[in-house]
Order: sequence, then C-alpha cells, then structure tokens
Amino acid sequence: MRNKNQTQDILWKDRKHFMWFPWSFTKYYIQNDRLMLESGLLHTTLDETLLYRIVDITMHQSLAGKLFNTGDIIIKATVDSSPEIILQNIVNPKKIRTMLSELVEESRLNRNVVGKEFYGTGGNIHHHDFDDNGICDSEETD
Repeated sequence: MRNKNQTQDILWKDRKHFMWFPWSFTKYYIQNDRLMLESGLLHTTLDETLLYRIVDITMHQSLAGKLFNTGDIIIKATVDSSPEIILQNIVNPKKIRTMLSELVEESRLNRNVVGKEFYGTGGNIHHHDFDDNGICDSEETD
C-alpha cells in the first residue's frame, strides 16, 4: 500500500469531532506502521500502538453520528499500556475501520506475525526464541 522509501508518510489523520466540527486537541494518525494518538494543548501526550498488535476493531455509531457521519472506533491491542484504545468521533468511521483492518493485516504479513503468537492458554502471550539448531526455547509472560 505504501512505498518502502516513504516510511514517514502519514496514511490517515483525523481529529476528535464535535458533530462535524474538529474542535478538539485530540489528533489521530497512522504513520510508519503505528497508530498514533496525540492529545492536549499545554501538556501533550503521544501514545503509539504498533498496528500488528491490534487484535479487535469495533465501530460504534449513534443516531447523531449517522446524521453527521461520525463515530467511535474501539480498538483492542496486546502488550500495550492501554489494551483498549478509542478513536472518538472520527469522520467516516466505517471506511476508517475497513482501512485500519487492512493495514493491520498488511503489517502482520510484513512482519510474519500470526494470531497464535498473541494468544496462549489462559490469555498468556508466548515469546519464541530459536537457537542455531532451530530448537525453540519458549517463554510465557502474564
């Protein structure tokens, strides 16, 4: 979807909206295989999530959101400080959910990541290290 030489290109960006007005100090964008959330005016916080760590994407749209074509996207991710990320009141939420889902799959393919690397028994995450002989030394973390 993007050129390897253009790793700093922003693939999507938006702000948290009120109705259809982007009156907010919360910005969302996708850059360099990462979902970025930037918020604040005087004190800015920047939170990033690697796309391949996203495991679930849900869209919520109220009646007012349908009228103004805005909605929320709720993202569940693994191994992040915040396992649930909400992109609030963004424009074209259906289109963005589809695009985000495709980018997540593309990121996983590029990194050779499969779903079983996220889910172990009891929700544990497995890290696999292989020695020079190809023998796996697995380590579980909670």
